[in-house]
Amino acid sequence: MWGDLESVGLDASSGGYRRFAWTRTDHDLREWFAGECAERGLDLTTDRMGNQWAWWGDPDAAVAAGDPGVVVGSHLDSVPEGGAFDGPLGVVSGLAAVDALREQQVTPSRPIGVVNFADEEGARFGVACAGSRVITGAMHPERARGLRDVDGMTLAEAFELAGGDPQHLGRDDETLRRVGTFVELHIEQGRTLEDLGRAVGVGSDIWPHGRWRIDVPGMANHAGTTAMDDREDAMLGVATAILAARRAAEQHGALATVGKVEVVPGGVNAIPSCATCWLDARGPDAVAVRRVVDEIRDVVADFDALVTEESWTPSTAFDPALAARIAATLAAAPIIGTGAGHDAGILANAGVPTAMLFVRNPTGVSHSPDEWAAADDCVAGVGALAAVLADLAGPTAA
Repeated sequence: MWGDLESVGLDASSGGYRRFAWTRTDHDLREWFAGECAERGLDLTTDRMGNQWAWWGDPDAAVAAGDPGVVVGSHLDSVPEGGAFDGPLGVVSGLAAVDALREQQVTPSRPIGVVNFADEEGARFGVACAGSRVITGAMHPERARGLRDVDGMTLAEAFELAGGDPQHLGRDDETLRRVGTFVELHIEQGRTLEDLGRAVGVGSDIWPHGRWRIDVPGMANHAGTTAMDDREDAMLGVATAILAARRAAEQHGALATVGKVEVVPGGVNAIPSCATCWLDARGPDAVAVRRVVDEIRDVVADFDALVTEESWTPSTAFDPALAARIAATLAAAPIIGTGAGHDAGILANAGVPTAMLFVRNPTGVSHSPDEWAAADDCVAGVGALAAVLADLAGPTAA
């Protein structure tokens, strides 16, 4: 499976991946997932946001019996020039865990699902975890339909071109009822497990985090004929926002990043008429993160900038009893927190009992081609996930 995915969306010059939602590359990834599910005889369904769910067993019968299924999985999309493991490792491991249980000749008494969430990274339309946000009601469908990419195409238009019905987007209670427990396996985006000398860990919580769009107005003019004192340069506001983000984050013990900037008209010899940047802010304390954003908002107010919150996810504690049960199943695996957002966090905030497993990343690098996990650690992750499923889904001898 890993070999099949290796070349999909790969930029050979950089070694990074560009797997954006509702593109041809995304279509190929979704077809790959559908094919793997068909080979295993899993029943594939698609929810109102295009997330793919593959089932071993009857999820609706389980709902009727009051014992809904156990779901594993993650996502297949990437950030620009992303690494190979962020997302796909969880999907591949979910399918491999199903294989492992079948090789052990066990049949679960609860249905097991494997999910491929759509648009987790938000690389194309700007909102992370869009697939899980829409079906849980965390993002209104009208807002989702109106999101635009850098070329001005709306999510609704892209979704329709990909074969979906944008008017069908929305909260999906039928899908959510089928998920009794969700366990997402993911490569660790840090070095905690490497420092502990452990291959697999259990997630405790996700830091609060959000994204803000900062629009700075200016006035277009000639770079060679306009005196410095006469300029209304939108990029000055962006530069000020970037420096303010650094200062405020250091002061309040948070993290702040401006990683994307758009400039109009974008000419080397033209003073920008407007500029937009996007702020990512997160940290262990929600109040501190909000203070960082407030300070940046105050600073850019001098440039008549508009600061718009595009997403916010509060501090997310995974089900502590579930985390403890999983850690015990895995021979006292370490329980660790993370500053990275995941679909698991969205489901947890929607009331779904949720847990995460992390696989060691010796480089500690993520969202980069340098992201990496050793084959033995990946296999250990599959074994851990299979053991968790064996415990949570209550298998019986075949």
